[in-house]
Amino acid sequence: MPDDDHIYVLTPQARVIAMPQGSTAVDFAYHLHSELGHRCRGAHVDGAMVSHTPLQNGQTVEIVAVKEGGPSRDWLNPLLGYLHSSRARQKVRAWFNAVYSEENITNGRALVEKTLQREEKTSVNLDQLASKLGFKTPEDLYAVVAKEEFSLRNIEQALHDTLPPEPEPEAPAQFEKRSSGQSVAQGASTGVLVVGGRVADATGTGGCCRPAPPDRISSFVTRGKGMSIHRSDCATFQRMAARAPERVLETAWSADVMSGRGSSVYPVDLAVKSNDRQGLLRDISEVFAREKMNVTGVKTQSQRNVAYMQFTVEVSSAAQIQRACSLLSEVQGVVRASRWA
Repeated sequence: MPDDDHIYVLTPQARVIAMPQGSTAVDFAYHLHSELGHRCRGAHVDGAMVSHTPLQNGQTVEIVAVKEGGPSRDWLNPLLGYLHSSRARQKVRAWFNAVYSEENITNGRALVEKTLQREEKTSVNLDQLASKLGFKTPEDLYAVVAKEEFSLRNIEQALHDTLPPEPEPEAPAQFEKRSSGQSVAQGASTGVLVVGGRVADATGTGGCCRPAPPDRISSFVTRGKGMSIHRSDCATFQRMAARAPERVLETAWSADVMSGRGSSVYPVDLAVKSNDRQGLLRDISEVFAREKMNVTGVKTQSQRNVAYMQFTVEVSSAAQIQRACSLLSEVQGVVRASRWA
């Protein structure tokens, strides 16, 4: 006979499990395994489907679980009666704490990366930066930044304290004089048209804004690297231009690039917001594969069953960007697909 404090229930394999009096099917799932508890969505008790009614002595309990998923915050509400066991409630709290921590780190990393881009310090050693600011790991830094417990101004200051200021180089002779004529850059891999001069070295696009046709673009003469091409409205470019306007060149895409006849490709970021579901990333990847678009980077984040994704893809024309966004918008669950601003 059972004592007053426990009941004895059976698994479908006839294994006897002792549970505290008042335990529910969700408690039972967590007793068997934490992961099973997180994915529990109910149970068959003696063949009948139940959710969270208290179990009785001698019942056979078969947990119904989804393949992927997590607990509901409702489970922590004692008035709703999902959980009786303090141990199970502790496991649910731990799950939400882990998710919250991961979201904080993801959000904080994005803020720090934007700061590094803005300060043109993307090659800085993050471990050293975190240590200089008093944190054991970059993840610890990201977490407090996301919670607004640590100002980004401290990071900006550390960057300037850590790295010597960049010397102001003299502009190359071929860029010193501007003319009203236009000359197509010869041998430039990006196929740009430079007003007022000829490109001597292969040019590169600014990673901070990822310009691509038909964006309005400008160029900036960089130290030891020839020119970097930016979108004209790029915040990083505008700051550099304000600091050294003599190093700015008016620039435009060549006719071949604008028409899509050129052979060059350009990395652009596409943002996708979608209702999260199993197989979503696979379906989106199939769109890029059908369009023969090379994906060079992926960032994903999920909040409250909504997926936020950023894809870096290589394109050769504006038409490719527009077509990709149109096709992505047709994928099941996708709310919005657009170029990342």
